[in-house]
Amino acid sequence: MLREIVIDLYLLIFKCIFNFFKLFKLQDKVTFVVSFPQNSLPIYKELNKQHLSTDVFFLSKASCAEVLQSEIEKPVVLFETMNLVDMMRSIYHLATSKYVFIDNYFGFLAAIQFKPEVECIQLWHAAGAIKTFAFKDKSIQQRSSRAQKRFERVYNKFDKVVVGSEAMANIFMEAFHLPAEKMVRTGIPRTDFFYDVSMKQTVIKAFYQDYPELRNKKIILYAPTYRDQELEHFCLRLDIENMYEELSKDYALILKLHPAVKVSDAIDARFKGFAYDFSSYLDVNELLMITDILISDYSSIPYEFALFNKPMIFFPYDLEEYTRTRGLWGSYEDLVPGPVVFDTESIVKLIKQDAFDYNKIQEFSRKWNMYSRGNASRNLVTALFREEEAKGVQEAQN
Repeated sequence: MLREIVIDLYLLIFKCIFNFFKLFKLQDKVTFVVSFPQNSLPIYKELNKQHLSTDVFFLSKASCAEVLQSEIEKPVVLFETMNLVDMMRSIYHLATSKYVFIDNYFGFLAAIQFKPEVECIQLWHAAGAIKTFAFKDKSIQQRSSRAQKRFERVYNKFDKVVVGSEAMANIFMEAFHLPAEKMVRTGIPRTDFFYDVSMKQTVIKAFYQDYPELRNKKIILYAPTYRDQELEHFCLRLDIENMYEELSKDYALILKLHPAVKVSDAIDARFKGFAYDFSSYLDVNELLMITDILISDYSSIPYEFALFNKPMIFFPYDLEEYTRTRGLWGSYEDLVPGPVVFDTESIVKLIKQDAFDYNKIQEFSRKWNMYSRGNASRNLVTALFREEEAKGVQEAQN
């Protein structure tokens, strides 16, 4: 109850400030509200490439502000901060922008009403989904009716939702309770990165300059979903010692967990040169470029990694509990494009056998990356800012 009161008070303050700035003239500008930079930056670069005369501003969570600032000229404004100046700037830009891009759930949307001319575009932060979210998330379903009405007000603010496939469009419609006409089938901007041959070469070259000892090793990337309880009670379920003994001659293991999780404590000095903690490495897309085998569970990373048509192993060690408490979009085995195992010994065995079903991975990628063909950013900018060309974009995708 106290939590709901605090949220309502915050939203009331936000609403009052927003309504004041809403009195100002609407400007021809774009504001990105960013929790993950991988979708916003390609769009920003495409706006510049097409020489569109519009101002662009970034409101960022602290976790990705540094990455954004290294790529753009204007100062990044911190969002959801206790800094009063940044808070006022953020709300001003939200109230006076013609286009607002978001990439996550942002509660402030429940409190405000944009002007009729404004478009709020949901980019989301994933190309596909194994675990449920929004109204289909079982943990959300346990919240109070008051909270659920607040969630609905947030989702109803989405004028457009960018999708990379019909499969994901259907999920968004079900999760957000939105109609089909709000889906924008241009592809996911963050996937353009994987089609850029020059960028791929640059990333790989830089990586092996930093880690020359891995040049002749095959890279195994372990990138599981973050679980809420891990910050207090983290336990690495992967047996690094077993993998080291069986695979260290030809392979290296990279761990990509939540940056706040103290995974380094689980890496013994004996495993130096085999096991690496990359949890603080900001761009997982770059890691996918050098990965040979991905190990994951409920993460959305496999949807993008499938573009490389490389092996994936799925290690949902808490499948029964996770399905019960969080929820999945179907039978787990039907959702994933690779073998499902529950212990490290089985992972090692699969890697040694090297008998992966590449046709299944290709089918998976075709399904979930249907519209993501390397030009998603251009398609989206064209659809939003060049209306006379938008129809051609949609026809080309069909």
